[in-house]
Amino acid sequence: MTAPLPVRPPAEPATEKATGTPGQKPPSRLLAPLRQTGQLFALALAVARAIFRRPFQVREFIEQFWFVASVTILPAALVSIPFGAVIALQVGSLTEQLGAQSFTGGASVLAVIQQASPLIVALLIAGAAGSAICADLGSRKIREELDAMEVMGVSPVQRLVVPRVLATMSVAVLLNGLVSVVGTLGGYFFNVIMQGGTPGAYLASFSALAQLPDLYVGELKALIFGFIAGIVAAYRGLNPRGGPKGVGDAVNQSVVITFMLLFAVNMVLTAIYLQIVPPKGG
Repeated sequence: MTAPLPVRPPAEPATEKATGTPGQKPPSRLLAPLRQTGQLFALALAVARAIFRRPFQVREFIEQFWFVASVTILPAALVSIPFGAVIALQVGSLTEQLGAQSFTGGASVLAVIQQASPLIVALLIAGAAGSAICADLGSRKIREELDAMEVMGVSPVQRLVVPRVLATMSVAVLLNGLVSVVGTLGGYFFNVIMQGGTPGAYLASFSALAQLPDLYVGELKALIFGFIAGIVAAYRGLNPRGGPKGVGDAVNQSVVITFMLLFAVNMVLTAIYLQIVPPKGG
């Protein structure tokens, strides 16, 4: 008679392939937003460090700069006119009730330069250019072009993300000046023509209340908002889920996340500015 074959004990089931550690429980879904937030900040830090590394993709930067500017200049100019008009009409009505019509120009122009102009620029860049950047990177990701670049030793962050983020920042700073000028002219026209204000009082109140730091903080906000819009769009484009449908979902998520971050950062920057820079004549 032949001896019976030894029976092997059943193998222990693998608990989690992603961790690679036997016996370790899968991470909780509650930690997923924290991980994504950390990955977003890690990408922002990697982009900030890669900006100063060689070689710099000059051609890619010029192409992305032209694309972002071409899709945002006309909408920004068209949006800033009614936006400045609404601010001028609302501030003019309020100052008329308070008996301070002479300060209508300064109040409306400061509102446009400090708050409205950077937000208009950032929202348009996030909605028009940011969605296109996210869709482009997401399509490259699902076609495994980014993986092929990493295999060849080319960093996708330095090759693709850095030129796009710099393009959004540069266009945001330049476009902020255009929106500020157009919005101020729109507010001037509606205040003087429709509300019967005087041009001299409008300009005098502006010179009495405005100061150079007001323009500086508007440009700084535009620079930071452009950076945020580019980073969020790039992050969601580099991490799509579920194939082509996931790319569309990533585009929607990038726009919503950017809008939420812009308003939160704008609140923080405004609070810091009002604490650091004293008002003119104060």
